[in-house]
Amino acid sequence: MSDEVRLVRNGQIAEITLDRPKANAIDQPTSRKLGDAFAAFRDDPKLRVAIFTGGGEKFFSAGWDLKEASAEGGDGYIADYGQGGIYGFSELPELHKPVICAVNGYAIGAGFEILLCADFIVAADHAQFWLPETSLGVLPDIGSFVLPKILPKVIANEVLYGGRRFDAQDCLRWGLVNEVVPQAGLMEAARALAGRILRSAPLSVAAAKETTRLAQHMSLEEAYAAMRAGRFPLFGKLIASEDALEGPRAAVEKRDPVWKGR
Repeated sequence: MSDEVRLVRNGQIAEITLDRPKANAIDQPTSRKLGDAFAAFRDDPKLRVAIFTGGGEKFFSAGWDLKEASAEGGDGYIADYGQGGIYGFSELPELHKPVICAVNGYAIGAGFEILLCADFIVAADHAQFWLPETSLGVLPDIGSFVLPKILPKVIANEVLYGGRRFDAQDCLRWGLVNEVVPQAGLMEAARALAGRILRSAPLSVAAAKETTRLAQHMSLEEAYAAMRAGRFPLFGKLIASEDALEGPRAAVEKRDPVWKGR
């Protein structure tokens, strides 16, 4: 990897750190490095969960690098941010493994939007979250797509139109994070969450991620029809797998299952 983006393999957990002082802002080269790190996680069969965090204790990420954004002749929204998009994983094809964000400080702009693409979020108790884009003459894209679906309309509008700041407890109250912990225990809490996920069958976790994504805009009837028509590929792979037999057998035999991922 690089000094700005570090990938550490901790057993079955990939720990990816964005460390670009002073504010962990993301420019095009850094975004491409993030995409490469998440692609390495995706493609390594020994890795099952990623934890994404920021270097230092003040910033998780200040988002899009404003120096690059304001440069004359810059590409802006149509820039080449690499295979995973500006956040490294939000647009990465075939990423069926879960991503936990461990928010170690301010998550601003695209740094906040990164979290809206994650599967789980653990936040340090001093973290703050906001979207300043409308005050800068631009628009938060993923924030505009996602926040109105998970927050009441008037609260989402206050965040999007007026840059309302949330602290970690605000995010916990509104269901935007899984857990709030002291800074010193942040990575420990994220690893504990990863450990709980690792006890589940890898194909089941992958199928859950794919199925919830594909079914999110379907009615119950449409989702069942899609399932029976084979439109949830990983669900079909799961049902036909050795692990689908191993789980019930292990339960009957009162032992821990041995997952093979096939």
